[in-house]
Amino acid sequence: MHQLIPIVSPFFLAGTELDEQPDWATIFGNHNPLVFEIGCGIGDFVAVMAARHPDWNFIALDFYNKGCLKSCRRVERLGLTNVRVVRDEARNFIRRCLQHASLQAVFINCPDPWPKRYQRKRRLVNQEFIALLQPYLAPGGIFTFSTDFDDYGTDVAYLMSRQERFANLLAPDLWRHELDGYPRTKYMLKFMAEGKQIFFVQYRRVTEEA
Repeated sequence: MHQLIPIVSPFFLAGTELDEQPDWATIFGNHNPLVFEIGCGIGDFVAVMAARHPDWNFIALDFYNKGCLKSCRRVERLGLTNVRVVRDEARNFIRRCLQHASLQAVFINCPDPWPKRYQRKRRLVNQEFIALLQPYLAPGGIFTFSTDFDDYGTDVAYLMSRQERFANLLAPDLWRHELDGYPRTKYMLKFMAEGKQIFFVQYRRVTEEA
């Protein structure tokens, strides 16, 4: 078993070491809106977004230590003080460390597609996950999903179209292959260079009365 490389960064948090329901305003030092990226990889997406939106606080989560390490190095190199990189499993982290209606946006970019048919039950985004995530998005909060894997893209698109508490921001389309101004990750650019299309799905959380 490989030993994890220690991450010594003021911007790194090990999810398992966080208190339950941590005070994110204290962690970031302000009460700015909270934004959550699930699967930050090497931190290229969150770095662009954090630079564009210095008045947002970004939680960049990844399960893999290597990705967290690279993300922290990128954040430090760019001097981005509004990012915290967290190593944890997404579902556990959401339940343990977030409060309902606390997120202004959630981004999930090119998660593991588990391409073989028998593997697809392992995919992160399914009905159970959306039901878990929904109450953590504030009314008006934005959910954005992207993938290069065709059937994952269409599956999530149709899944989201059935959610009563979400409004489609790409209507009348269920998905698009371009999203103006959306940062392209290293993996997106790699897939696009191979001739693949990126599927973007984007929804807004609506109120109970909407």
